[in-house]
Amino acid sequence: MEFMPNFQLHRPETIEEALEARMDNDEALYVAGGTDMLVNVRRGIEQPKNLVDLSAIHGMKSITLNSEGLHIGAGVTLKELHGHEAVVKNYTAISHSAKAVAGSTHQMYGTVGGNLCLDTRCLFYNQSEWWRQSNDYCLKERGDTCHVAPGGKRCFAAFSGDMAPSMLVYEAEVDIAGEGSIKRVPLKNLYNNDGLDHLTLKPGELVTAVHLPQELAGDQSAYEKARIRGSIDFPLAGVAVRLRKSVDGTIEDLAIALTAVNPYPQIVSGLEGLIGTKLSEESAMQVRDTVRKQAKPMRTTTVAPWYRRRVIGAIAKRLLEELAG
Repeated sequence: MEFMPNFQLHRPETIEEALEARMDNDEALYVAGGTDMLVNVRRGIEQPKNLVDLSAIHGMKSITLNSEGLHIGAGVTLKELHGHEAVVKNYTAISHSAKAVAGSTHQMYGTVGGNLCLDTRCLFYNQSEWWRQSNDYCLKERGDTCHVAPGGKRCFAAFSGDMAPSMLVYEAEVDIAGEGSIKRVPLKNLYNNDGLDHLTLKPGELVTAVHLPQELAGDQSAYEKARIRGSIDFPLAGVAVRLRKSVDGTIEDLAIALTAVNPYPQIVSGLEGLIGTKLSEESAMQVRDTVRKQAKPMRTTTVAPWYRRRVIGAIAKRLLEELAG
């Protein structure tokens, strides 16, 4: 780790002030808990001359419940989220995800918005300055070669946030503030399948809140991830499953989402055939195989891609079987 570089710190108290500070200072970065970004700054990966600290904006720190559903400010900490009664009871996988992020001290500072907008990660990117320099950097940062796929011009750094898959299975929407207005879009539209440019945010735009629909509240759900160390590591493969079933066990609705095996968090497609059926060993194996086919892990971690593909299929199958009872 290097010493922190010199930078100008801005601490707005409203969303409007934050947007203004960002637009007035070219290439400034937003920072909330800073549990990932400040590590990248110390590694020299990020070299901002201005940081816009969002921690004083109280309008982004509330969790409210109304007839439309649950509304979560982007500045809510992961610890607050995973212990919130409405989240634990009605959106269980989201509680699991928040509790799975790093360690308990990270959860005290890390925020919902920060985890949703987490930068993509790669074995060749998240390293010290001297290590990256000795490898002539990479396509994602100051280089012109992707060491994961040297023959191409695409970055395969993986999105490794824990919150996104659980929110995707609940069809979450996000508020994005920018240029004098706030727009609400499906969370899935926040992401590109591109490790170099994985967010669809325009320069200066800011995620301010997440909205979970009331009609899906109470559906059974779970999230689990594989990681090398059980205490602090990012996921090597993560799965969220949401299941609604009738009294006799017939599947009425099903959603599965993945993280850490692609440059973006993805909803698994092709599960419609299970609606109206009861889960069997054969159909559970089909889900496992479908997940494996759509997961595209590359050599972005110290663990082999084939292993991560097998693991993510196994996790999806087990969670589905547990929820199906």
